[in-house]
Amino acid sequence: MATVGFSNRNTGQRLGITEPISLGGPTEYDVIKTRELEKYLADAELYESQEEAVIREEVLGRLDQIVKIWVKTTSRAKGLNEQLVQEANAKIFTSGSYRLGVHGPGADIDTLCVGPRHATREEDFFGELQRMLAEMPEVTELHPVPDAYVPVMKFKFNGVSIDLLYAKLSLWVIPEDLDISQDSILQNADEQTVRSLNGCRVTDQILRLVPNIQSFRTTLRCMRFWAKRRGVYSNVAGFLGGINWALLVARICQLYPNALPNMLVSRFFRVYTQWRWPNPVLLCAIEEGSLGLPVWDPRRNPKDRFHLMPIITPAYPCMNSSYNVSSSTLRIMTDEFQRANEICEAMEMNKADWNTLFEPYPFFDSYKNYLQIDITAENADDLMNWKGWVESRLRQLILKIERHTYNMLQCHPHPRDYSDKSRPFHCCYFMGLQRKQGVPVNEGEQFDIRLTVEEFKHSVGLYSLWKPGMEITVTHIKRKNVPNFAFPGGVRPSRPKIAGESKRNPEQKVSGSFEVDKPCETKTVMDTTENERKRKRENGDLGANFGNTRSSPAAPSSSGVPLESFPSVSSDTMSAVGDERNASGETRKRVKNYGHDSTNSFQKNSLQNGELDRHVIFTSPIRPSSTATAASNSSKEAEKLAIEKIMSGPYNAHQVFPEEPDELVDEFYKNQVIIVGGNNNTDGSFMESSTAKGAVSQTMTSTEKGVGPNISMNQPWGMDELEPAELMPPSSRGNTSTSTPQRKPLIRLNFTSLAKNNG
Repeated sequence: MATVGFSNRNTGQRLGITEPISLGGPTEYDVIKTRELEKYLADAELYESQEEAVIREEVLGRLDQIVKIWVKTTSRAKGLNEQLVQEANAKIFTSGSYRLGVHGPGADIDTLCVGPRHATREEDFFGELQRMLAEMPEVTELHPVPDAYVPVMKFKFNGVSIDLLYAKLSLWVIPEDLDISQDSILQNADEQTVRSLNGCRVTDQILRLVPNIQSFRTTLRCMRFWAKRRGVYSNVAGFLGGINWALLVARICQLYPNALPNMLVSRFFRVYTQWRWPNPVLLCAIEEGSLGLPVWDPRRNPKDRFHLMPIITPAYPCMNSSYNVSSSTLRIMTDEFQRANEICEAMEMNKADWNTLFEPYPFFDSYKNYLQIDITAENADDLMNWKGWVESRLRQLILKIERHTYNMLQCHPHPRDYSDKSRPFHCCYFMGLQRKQGVPVNEGEQFDIRLTVEEFKHSVGLYSLWKPGMEITVTHIKRKNVPNFAFPGGVRPSRPKIAGESKRNPEQKVSGSFEVDKPCETKTVMDTTENERKRKRENGDLGANFGNTRSSPAAPSSSGVPLESFPSVSSDTMSAVGDERNASGETRKRVKNYGHDSTNSFQKNSLQNGELDRHVIFTSPIRPSSTATAASNSSKEAEKLAIEKIMSGPYNAHQVFPEEPDELVDEFYKNQVIIVGGNNNTDGSFMESSTAKGAVSQTMTSTEKGVGPNISMNQPWGMDELEPAELMPPSSRGNTSTSTPQRKPLIRLNFTSLAKNNG
């Protein structure tokens, strides 16, 4: 575990594209709070043991020996003379969290094998080297993915997980002292090699561009842990992965070069709460380079203008590492930054502690409606491949649902998967659903996403390695129907019942209906009585704890955050989405009461009769001095001005458009009309289990049948966490049926007026 220290490499040379915001050094308060943070991270078991560290080093050394033997064997097999065979060499480099020094126990090691020009990727790396590894008893779970965007070989070596990439250089001999940070290393390299090299080059450049590596590592450990606890750590789900968080933290270290981790964490949230996306985060100036490789520049590259949260890599060719961020995930992360910033400010006044900051996000208690996506396969290997492919397509489902409902229906993907142990070879994903906040509902307004879901299943069915048994099911469930296997230990937390909550106020009832294919109507009641509000407050629905509600991306304010909900419906139908308001028509506000001091200046909008949030306990004994507090308050305005100055860079005119044509626009979707009514089948089912063989609705034209969405695979150069590695471009299977399938009932949303409650 790192220890607190004052030494840093900042000798007056500016690191970054702007001047630092502050050159101030740590106070005694910062030293104490940093030690608290380090102890908290150690107690959370984020540091590996010395024994595990030794094992990792031994594994890497053994792997380096193996690739050296492999390249000599390959050179001899290709007929090279004995001198060239003896000179043939290959080297192992590390990247990602291991190279940055922030990996935890059991973490994967991202590795790169660099080989000579005559050792090919297809025949030699995924041929001879794969065969050698498969024959070794210490190698298990070998899983090559040659068709991935960044080709990778996954396996375990003596129990240590390895992700091995390959870079073929235009050199006959790889020198032992090879420096891959030089741009000349990319000369005549193929695209897969450039992507594979970029992970190592970026991590090395990050370490060169931070003023204090020790403080950077501790802060990054903290931010990675925080992001995982708050459910915003996942590149493939549209949030941020390891390299993205590293770049964001590195920029804060540049802006506060003499700060300790306690201050860096606080300033991280302060800066990015005020950051005006899509202004890019840059560690250094973007250089054009001499090799002609494309670099990120929205002024010249139209596709770069669609990026919502650009975080630019510092190594040539500089690219956006956060390409997957969508408007939904940006809104969620912005809200989390706001929540954390408020907590950090409360910590400065001794009204919160580290436990409050790292409180897990209650995903299954935050929405009333969810989409459940179940996938199954015949065996473990098929499930691994199928899972990686489906996971890589879930972001497309989110983008299409929101686009086809004009952003009225918002999706919150859960960044992890679950498994029902009672079902063999099963995996499950969840998405929270809510109506867009602050938008009035019109009587009878409907948004039909049935074609959207069917097209998603069809595009998933175009998987080039599809096998019988690979199935996918999409189901709408209410919060009370979330399966038990989604909760820790398989036990659903109890929700206390409040006396009198079953009583209804006839004047507060709002009926909602949902059209199904049967000639019937499902009636529901939305209760907004005082007892219901009290129950929801105590159960966590109102966000009485920090951050249990999400704010709008346009206004990441701490107030005016309504709780979104659907009227209840049966599990085989999709229901309407509505704002939940109090009896006077006012939306509930975010709680800004951070402690038990009833005289503090924070609002208590959601608490009645001065009742304080009993779910949050503060134990920190540390109080900053009054002088430090005054200095902190006086510096906030100066910091705000400094951040505004940073925003005035060359890319501040970067315009973001409301859609991403390379992923969403094709002839079918450009002409699709969202259906409001129509005759359908009458079996009443919501979503049948599909074998994902490309079932397409009969509403498609004959020329569209069997053709999936035209989804571009243009991604930024490979990072250490371009998960999943199973990502492959879709290609039609020979056995994919293009005939018109039996028509299935799809999902239809009916927005019902809430005028009686909205006032």
